[in-house]
Amino acid sequence: MSTSQIAFLKGHGTENDFVIVPDPDNAVDLPASVVARLCDRRAGIGGDGLLHVVRSAAHPEARAMAGEAEWFMDYRNADGSVAEMCGNGVRVFAHYLQRAGLVEEGDLAVATRGGVKKVHLAKGGDITVSMGRALLPGAGVTVTVDGRSWYARNVNMGNPHAVAFVDDLAHAGELRSVPPFTPAAVYPDGVNIEFVVDRGPRHVAMRVHERGSGETRSCGTGACAVAVAAARRDGVDPTQTGTPVTYTVDLPGGTLVITERPDGEIEMTGAAVIVAEGMIDPAWLETVTG
Repeated sequence: MSTSQIAFLKGHGTENDFVIVPDPDNAVDLPASVVARLCDRRAGIGGDGLLHVVRSAAHPEARAMAGEAEWFMDYRNADGSVAEMCGNGVRVFAHYLQRAGLVEEGDLAVATRGGVKKVHLAKGGDITVSMGRALLPGAGVTVTVDGRSWYARNVNMGNPHAVAFVDDLAHAGELRSVPPFTPAAVYPDGVNIEFVVDRGPRHVAMRVHERGSGETRSCGTGACAVAVAAARRDGVDPTQTGTPVTYTVDLPGGTLVITERPDGEIEMTGAAVIVAEGMIDPAWLETVTG
């Protein structure tokens, strides 16, 4: 870790918040311990995760995608672990690029560990992300909280999700720790677990425990997984009907609109906000890395 000053920004998408570290040339070393401290809400800047902004050509995990996407979202969970994708993070990432003058309004491709994501930056408005297709592996799990158990559907959005429909969101419990689920072998690398209630026709609300972060105010890939699980529960599959289906998903931090198209592509629309920017103190970094 360099002890020179490192720029950062703070942003959020429906209150799923991130530390943003611009690093086009991939010159900043970000070991897990540093990421975890930066995301610490008491000892650091605070965030549900960290967005490391790197040119695809400069990062070994993204070079193969450089021909499709100039920028790579090197996403880390709040505990410092590496993650495949973050839907809210992609919106905030794209908003940062536009704010920094690195991209313009319109269509944008962003490289992630979950593949290249297509983004549309509307003029002065919301950001839509093409999240790819949902995979439905089949084998679900049973999630248990405070003596109550529910079947949770297995949905993969480039990262794993278990979606449980409940009668009351309070039944999800405190969600700081991972809700127990069985069989554990279904998710050998951990899972994001969503608890969902109905609010009206094609309108649901959710809470989520995000793998590596605990309960968060919002989860973009989780909202997509919830919309797909709700559609299948409701007997709707756009790839079969040829008609797109849209669900409104309320989260503690705001609302996302999720559309599944007949080709299976899922689009997520919502806001993104940058709230602050500054410099990380080199002396403080030395205490973290020393």
